[in-house]
Amino acid sequence: MKHSSAMIALCGLMGALAVVIMLLASFIAIGTYAGPVLAGIAFIPVVCDYGGGIAAALYAVVSAICLILIPDKESAVIFLFLGWYPAARAGFNKIKPKLPRLMAKLISFNAAVFAAYWLMLHVFGMAELAGEYQSYSAGFLLLLVILGNVTFVVYDLALSKLTPAYILKIRPRLKKGG
Repeated sequence: MKHSSAMIALCGLMGALAVVIMLLASFIAIGTYAGPVLAGIAFIPVVCDYGGGIAAALYAVVSAICLILIPDKESAVIFLFLGWYPAARAGFNKIKPKLPRLMAKLISFNAAVFAAYWLMLHVFGMAELAGEYQSYSAGFLLLLVILGNVTFVVYDLALSKLTPAYILKIRPRLKKGG
């Protein structure tokens, strides 16, 4: 019973933190992209303590809440399509050769980004977004894709450093206090 109540408490806190991060990020221009990344970091304790399945369920709930509450719908959709990564990262890391692992991560990232923007442009009909991207040259759009991939690799490296930091420094303090 104590284990399940601790799990519910941690998931509730981390889910609320992710929603608050997304909400606050929607008020700054760079928040469209920074918000989903920072909100995803909130899932690290859930992944480490209760596994990817519980983290995936939390991600689904947070995604639904964000789609309803977050005023920046582009940011909410980006989180919907990329917020799963911290929960699934351990599965990718089981691929042992580094190059195939990196390729699998990048293919998944690019598929998610292209699906998200296709949905926003063709299903949700975000006219302002369509107008913005139509004004860009093909070279600039390619540069955005390249920079997005570089940013994703940096995000993955950050998760690889933050996860052990949580396990070694923060979790023992939480367990000691609880």
